[in-house]
Amino acid sequence: MPGVEKISIALPADMIGIVRGAVAAGEYASTSEAIREALRDWTRKRRRLELELSELRQLIREGLESGPSIPADQLFNRLKAKYAAMDEDLAASSE
Repeated sequence: MPGVEKISIALPADMIGIVRGAVAAGEYASTSEAIREALRDWTRKRRRLELELSELRQLIREGLESGPSIPADQLFNRLKAKYAAMDEDLAASSE
């Protein structure tokens, strides 16, 4: 792989067991491949969080500029439902 740099990491025994078990089961060709996929998932999760925060900030700005239109409890219930659904989607995609 061009542009690949080797690093060393320390993991707790239970995490090492998970990675080695996945490799032994044939899910990954190597421990490096398993760690790369975990890092890709972590990166996607961080990007999603950044987008969610950006969207939330935009919604707050718009709400402040528009003045009160719906009760705060309705707004918070909508947001809770939205993020609960996102958490369910994230959990389902990591299974």
